[in-house]
Amino acid sequence: MTRPVLVYDGDCGICTKAVRLVGDTAPSGRRWPRVPADAEVIPFQHADLAALGTTAERAEHEVLWVEDGRVHGGAQAVARLLMRAGGFWRPLGLLTRVPPFRWAAHGLYRLIANNCHRLPGGTPACALPAAERPGAR
Repeated sequence: MTRPVLVYDGDCGICTKAVRLVGDTAPSGRRWPRVPADAEVIPFQHADLAALGTTAERAEHEVLWVEDGRVHGGAQAVARLLMRAGGFWRPLGLLTRVPPFRWAAHGLYRLIANNCHRLPGGTPACALPAAERPGAR
């Protein structure tokens, strides 16, 4: 693998909105970090997870950042994205990798991920396992 890959849940409204904020479709003049131009952004439902070195179970549980043959999940995936985004975001990403900030980031990530169906922009599909969602294979 030559370029990093951000893998997210394409059925989750919160994940999809977050990817739009950091991806190419975001409005100009924004304050959010940008996914590096050399990175690929793909919903796990359309990704070759085995080739990326991960599983559907993990991708259903957390956002993933795959780079240099390593899979980073959850808050650490976000930290890697921030580091690659550069500028002001790089130190924030580095800080998120160091305890106790790492622990706090993990707790915040799990709180949001476990309750995304209750948050504005969340969808009822977020509460279901991927295999039970409408249109599941």
